[in-house]
Amino acid sequence: MASFTVVVGDPDSGSSYQLEAEEQDANRFIGKSIGEEVDGGAVGLDGYTLEITGGSDEAGRPLNQAVAGSNLKEVLMDGRQTGYKPSRDGERRRITVRGREVSDAVAQINASISERGSSDVDELLGDGDDE
Repeated sequence: MASFTVVVGDPDSGSSYQLEAEEQDANRFIGKSIGEEVDGGAVGLDGYTLEITGGSDEAGRPLNQAVAGSNLKEVLMDGRQTGYKPSRDGERRRITVRGREVSDAVAQINASISERGSSDVDELLGDGDDE
């Protein structure tokens, strides 16, 4: 069974939350691509909608928007892109990346809140200031 670490970013507060999606909840992410929306209930954010913004596999290779599917591919990169920062002008390098589709080989998914629910994120995740 698939399991993912889902890092959810809140654009309004600037906070990020690291959550786990396992078994049935993780299956909601499989087959989705970067830019698609997923129900937040998969990670405990009922009423929220999350947009997939990226991710990486077990080896740390990033998902790349330009590569279709979920397979590994070597891409010649020039200029600053996801997974590559050139050290000088004109430098190019062939980098292995994973396609934009989420599969069971992905270990981490990055997502952003696109639509908010009626409850606050801290209330749903239990991160309130309870003493």
